[in-house]
Amino acid sequence: MNITVLVGDMKTGRNGDILVTHALGSCLGLMVFDPVAKLGGLLHAMLPLSSINPEKAKGNPAMFVDTGVPLLFKSLYEMGAVKDRLIVKAAGCGNPMGKNEIFKIGERNYTVLKKLLWKNNILLKAESVGGTASRTIHFEVETGVVLLSCNGTKGPI
Repeated sequence: MNITVLVGDMKTGRNGDILVTHALGSCLGLMVFDPVAKLGGLLHAMLPLSSINPEKAKGNPAMFVDTGVPLLFKSLYEMGAVKDRLIVKAAGCGNPMGKNEIFKIGERNYTVLKKLLWKNNILLKAESVGGTASRTIHFEVETGVVLLSCNGTKGPI
């Protein structure tokens, strides 16, 4: 079953589900997969730090990288995922406005992600980040395959 993950959203799935998100520009798309438990999750976070709007973060932690990433991992652990088995991939964190984009949201999203993963001794297995092109993700939870569509091409990351 296809499960759509909207902007500022997070979904988990089990064997047979396909998690899909569209239009990853500066947003972070984070895919986490446990190949033994056959479960995974996809986060589509918009902004790096929840401190800019704590009230919004309380109601929707998936909107922010610093609250969405822990939420994704916690949700998967509650479903039976084991940290040592996890395969983690990232996409997005681009600069759709070009090099003159003043706030550098994509770069900041990526920096916050890397700090969180580093603090928790988790490494990225693959990534497709940066640039100006928008990305669409299809994450097959049964196999862990992540297909990325970008500029008319589609392939695994």
